[in-house]
Amino acid sequence: MSVPMLRLEGELDRPLAVTSSDLAGLDAKYQLDVNQVDPKRHGAAVRLAGLLELVGVRPNARFLTVHADADDFHASVPLPPLLERAVLIYRLAGGPLPVSRGGPFRLLIPDCAACQTDEIDECANVKFVDRIELSAEKGLDNRPHNEAEHEALHRR
Repeated sequence: MSVPMLRLEGELDRPLAVTSSDLAGLDAKYQLDVNQVDPKRHGAAVRLAGLLELVGVRPNARFLTVHADADDFHASVPLPPLLERAVLIYRLAGGPLPVSRGGPFRLLIPDCAACQTDEIDECANVKFVDRIELSAEKGLDNRPHNEAEHEALHRR
């Protein structure tokens, strides 16, 4: 069985791929139990800011695109509002985050409304994440644009 990897690429000084064990090894100041930011959820998470510190974000990076190839879902959102809010969930009950809970990696943006941008909505909370890409321009984004598309997405 292969170990799930999260690839970090794009406008970075040090693009790389990490495992959940690598994320667990990030500085304690970036670690949290996800229920600290969303009481309905459980599991180990790392702050996006800590993950991006690891790879070095280039000054021209303005968008973060989250890719989930398992269900062909992609969301591209402005980077600045995410830096101190977003977390990446990577473990549950001491083991890998199961697919049934959106694993192996799941991006969570607590309180999307507080980001004060129409581009960051509930659908920017991406399950099954396998790649995060930073870019100067908006990247691939296939989130629903209306209620019918949104309902169809959740029926898949």
